[in-house]
Amino acid sequence: MFGDLTRIGSNYYAQESYNTLLRVNSDIGTIRSRLSTGKRINSAEDDTSGYALSKQLESRVRGLTQALDNVGTAKNVLGIAEGGYQSQMSILQNVKEKLTQAADGSFNTDQRKAIGDQISQLLLEFDDIRDDTKFNDITLMQDSGSDRTIAFHVGEGNTNQLSITLDNSNRTDVGEATTAVNLDSIVGGTASEWANLDATEAQTGIATLSSAITALSKSIQNIGDYNARLSSKEESLSMAISNTDTTRSRIEDADFAKEQMDLMKLSILQQSTVASFAQSNSSSQMVLALFQ
Repeated sequence: MFGDLTRIGSNYYAQESYNTLLRVNSDIGTIRSRLSTGKRINSAEDDTSGYALSKQLESRVRGLTQALDNVGTAKNVLGIAEGGYQSQMSILQNVKEKLTQAADGSFNTDQRKAIGDQISQLLLEFDDIRDDTKFNDITLMQDSGSDRTIAFHVGEGNTNQLSITLDNSNRTDVGEATTAVNLDSIVGGTASEWANLDATEAQTGIATLSSAITALSKSIQNIGDYNARLSSKEESLSMAISNTDTTRSRIEDADFAKEQMDLMKLSILQQSTVASFAQSNSSSQMVLALFQ
């Protein structure tokens, strides 16, 4: 079955040592590749099923990571919209204060008109805030005069969307649609009539401003509710990314301690195999002794 030392046509032991050396060298090359890349699976050949599974998990991690970025973007958009509403709220509080001042009997007609002019300018700014509250050139607080609806993709799947509605808010349509208030109705419905503000209009306007503040507060509350949902999604996405990537790492990534231990073992085998190979090649030289 095996060759012997006196038959030199086939050096079985040298061939066996040579084949072993090739296998050891191949294994050493594989381990060095793993140590250099940090991955246990560098090609499908290394582990076919593991490769397929790890790529599926990697795809999920990348999708979840982008969804998490989208959640951050959504919160930024809501932050800009809330900032616009808060600026409008400040104007409404100021206008209510001015109307309370104008309702007092100690002011004369000209003084009330001056207050009306000031309120008119404040309401112009109120509309400008709506027009200037934008993200990526999208006007957030209006969509052709109506509420703005934006769908954010906040999950890995193709249906994981959160649709938010930002209320249109201008001087004739303040705050949430169900409670929206027309501020110009205080002076008869025309913006130019603020210049003729009288005491009765001012007294009526105080209640109207209170309603407008309530309507705008509801719009701001809605943003807070959306942000609460987004924060919850942010937490769940972060956890899903962490757990999924841990699973992928266990399948695909190299265990450096194990690989280094195996490399040390193979290095010793490589040296011993080379020595055995050299001895196997020299054994046939003993045949020459038969001719002496």
